[in-house]
This record gives sequence, structure tokens and C-alpha cells, in this order.
Amino acid sequence: MKKVLIVTYYWPPAGGPGVQRWLKFVKYLPENGIEPIVYTPENPHYPLKDTSLEAEIPSEIKVLKNAIFEPYAVAGMLSKKDTEKISSGIIPKEQKQGFLQKFMLFIRGNFFIPDARKFWIKPSVKYLTSYLKEHEIDTIITTGPPHSMHLIGMELKKTMGVKWLADFRDPWTQIGYHSKLKLLPASRKKHQELEKEVLQSAEKIITTSFTTKAEFLSKTKRPVEVITNGYDVEKVEKLPMDEKFSISHIGSLLSGRNPENLWQAISELITENEDFAKDFQLKLVGAVGDPVLESIQKWHLEEWLVLKNYVSHSEALQLQKSSQLLLLIEIDSEETKGIIPGKLFEYMVSERPILAVGPVDADIEKIIRETNTGSYFLYPQKGEIKAYILEKYELFKKGELRSYPIGLQQYSRSALAKRLANLIKQL
Repeated sequence: MKKVLIVTYYWPPAGGPGVQRWLKFVKYLPENGIEPIVYTPENPHYPLKDTSLEAEIPSEIKVLKNAIFEPYAVAGMLSKKDTEKISSGIIPKEQKQGFLQKFMLFIRGNFFIPDARKFWIKPSVKYLTSYLKEHEIDTIITTGPPHSMHLIGMELKKTMGVKWLADFRDPWTQIGYHSKLKLLPASRKKHQELEKEVLQSAEKIITTSFTTKAEFLSKTKRPVEVITNGYDVEKVEKLPMDEKFSISHIGSLLSGRNPENLWQAISELITENEDFAKDFQLKLVGAVGDPVLESIQKWHLEEWLVLKNYVSHSEALQLQKSSQLLLLIEIDSEETKGIIPGKLFEYMVSERPILAVGPVDADIEKIIRETNTGSYFLYPQKGEIKAYILEKYELFKKGELRSYPIGLQQYSRSALAKRLANLIKQL
């Protein structure tokens, strides 16, 4: 069985979407002839934790841990709230930022390149050089963000000649929040140079979206493959369906994900339809940016709003399956059209219709359309959004609201791991 070392920052007890991808790959790679060994920090600063995920780590998997120094731990002494928001990608609009937030963003963008985990690169290279030699492992995979993980892989390839596969769960210089980091010209150039060097050094590159693949192919001649995130068959206790006509968003709603026309459409339906007003409920589960809450207040939706803080992955799955309609929102930007949230695939197998709002030519539109799991709208399409919600509400009243997906098997974690194993064997 071929051994492969996986370098990942996010690993249980980390919560959020970043941990799911490789936790699931590790589960299914052995049945495809690959023995994964995971390398991860011993004392990481995770903005979200989900200890329930530790039970999902296969008992036979070797997990190596090494200490990491992170500036976020020091920054937290100044402002724990601001530190956790910035480290998880929740960045307020420029006019909403206080002095401390602006200062922290400037420091993060210009002094910690490519990111605040850069101090783990040298000790990791030293530790792994000995381990790879001792255990005769010649293949490594790095997954980012944080993209400093890729610099570990690049250095090991230079010094040891290992085969290296770089997995990008999100873009690098084109990621949505990159433009908010107050980068100086020299810092921006450094990010671009490091990205290019990584893309031109790895044997193979994996992206989670078709748009990111196209972007990377314009920067490298190395092979680029798309292996999206996916769904697993999860055994969770099934909750009763919500008695209310619930529209639920499960996961963080960052500041830029704020479709005013959606909130206005709901507000109009409440005003125009007495039955809808009695039956409706808006659920937001996870961290919610202040601009989103302000917009909800602007359209007088507080009475129908239910807020829940971050929940465990198993509880998130339960909430998805018990909600009437699932909400997926992406930032309305050219930079985000290639973002495919991991929760999309869990949404798709929940048998609940999806209402998605995002930018023009988004990858998520293609997947939702091809799998018949919901409808996708652009931010300005208030009338179309309103008509869709009303259509689903009428089905809800008849007891006939559900989705009818097709072709989902290709997105199962098992099928995706098989594709990944084939790529590894080709290295």
C-alpha cells in the first residue's frame, strides 16, 4: 500500500468546513490502496471547535503533531473577539472598522505572508525531513488555506525531491477577503510570487472549483484537477420537520454575504400574505456578520428571526434535514464565483430544496442546476426570488415540499476519494 503524508492545519477538534475535506479523504483512501499519515499542529488556534469530529478519525490512521507558534494567540490578548473574527474570515466593511481592527488587518496582511501560520514552516520542514527519510515516504500532499502549508511542501520538494500534490480548498490571491488585508504593493507582489512558485513546483494541483482551475491554468503548465468537496452518508438522529415554513442558513454568514433583495422579498411576502407571515421563520445558524443583522433589522424581520451560534457537524446535518428550505449565499463578486461551499453537498442530500443567491457565472449555479437540487438567483433578481419562495411556500402548505435530486453519487466522499487515490498513484 502506497504511503502518503498529508500536511493540514485543520484537523479535529477544529470545527467548520476546513476540516471536513481531509478528514473524509483519510477515511476512504485506505480502501483505494493509499495509506494516509496526517501531519497537523499540536497546539493550533482554531476559531471554531467541534470535539465531536474527533470520533470520526479512523483508529488506524497515524497522526503526527508538532508545536506551532501563532500570533493570533498574542493578538487575542488585545481583543479576543476581533482576533477570532479576522482569523475566521469575518472582516467588517472599511467604514465599520475600528482602529484596532484596521491595525490588525494591516499587520496580518503585510507582516505575515502568506498567513499567520508562517512560523510553522521551518520547524515542520525540519521535523518532516527526518520522518520522511526514516519511514521511506516519497509522496506528500499539502492543503490550504492556510497557504503556508504549501510552502512546507515546496521546501520538502526542493530539499528531498519528494512527489508533491498541492490541494487548494480556496484560491490564494483571488480569495474574496484578500483585497481587504490592506496590502502594500510589495506585500501584494510577494503573495503573487509565492503563489506562482507553488503552482509551478507541485507535480499536480487540485482545486475544489472549476473557476479556480481555469485561473490556475493561466498561471502554470502543471496539471490541475478539480476534486470538489462532497457528502458522506452520515447516521444522525432524524428530527421532525419544522412546523414553520423555515428558510435556514447553516454556517457562517460573512459580512459580504448580504443580499438586500432577498430580505426585501421576504419582507414584502410577510406584508402581502397573512398566512405566510404566520408560518414563516428565518433561521441563521453560525456566526453572522453585523451588516447582515442590520439589513434584517432594516426590513423588519427580527420577529421571524431565530439565531443559533455554531453547532456541531451532526447537529448541522439534523437542522438541514428538518428545515423546509435551505439558504446558500455567496458574495456578489467576480472573485467568489469559484467558491463552492462544502455545505452545498450536504444540502443536496438533505432532500430539502436550495435557494441560492450569488454572482454571475458561479460554479454553484452549475452544480445546483445539474443535480436538480434547487434554484440559483443573482443579487438583483428580487422578483424571481420572491416568486420562488412563494412557490415553495404553496408546496409546503400542501405537504409536498421536497427536492428531487439527480446524479449525486459523483459527489459522494467515497467516489471523490477514489479519484484522489488514482491521482496519487500517478505521481
